[in-house]
Amino acid sequence: PCSFYLHPEMSSDLVGAHPPGAHSLVAVSVGYFLEDFVDMLCNQKLHQSWELLFHHSVVIICFGIAVLLHQYVGFALVALLVEINSIFLHLRQILLMANLVHTTCYRLNSLVNLGTYVVFRIATLAWMARWLFLNRQHVPPATYAVGTAGMAIMTPMNIILFYRLLRSDFFK
Repeated sequence: PCSFYLHPEMSSDLVGAHPPGAHSLVAVSVGYFLEDFVDMLCNQKLHQSWELLFHHSVVIICFGIAVLLHQYVGFALVALLVEINSIFLHLRQILLMANLVHTTCYRLNSLVNLGTYVVFRIATLAWMARWLFLNRQHVPPATYAVGTAGMAIMTPMNIILFYRLLRSDFFK
């Protein structure tokens, strides 16, 4: 959000405009997703981690294109807003592992997790899909295909995870 305030040109050009350091941030994010991908392959059973491995593959490809082409970095920054919710998803996992499900902390985190999920995952992905659709004439066909496939994969995955969170934390 700060990037759009400090660099308003990004609002009209997510392809070429981005603030200083944004390219490095996206490159570091690719490195993080690669490391996490390898860690899951080595330390988790495939049936437990296939969804996250698939998710990471999509992110690595899409962000990798932005890093290699030095374009769509602004779009990748928007996508990174999703990771704000990851803080609360990870805290939820930690609280579950610590067997703190029946605590005020877990309940509060569940509410914040759900709220940030709607704002930073669902709304952000919807905005990205809308932007991609509205700007399709400015995006090369191959890049448009990758972006569309990425959105087509990420959106249902996030809706399913949202349903699972609701079912687990609110509709027991």
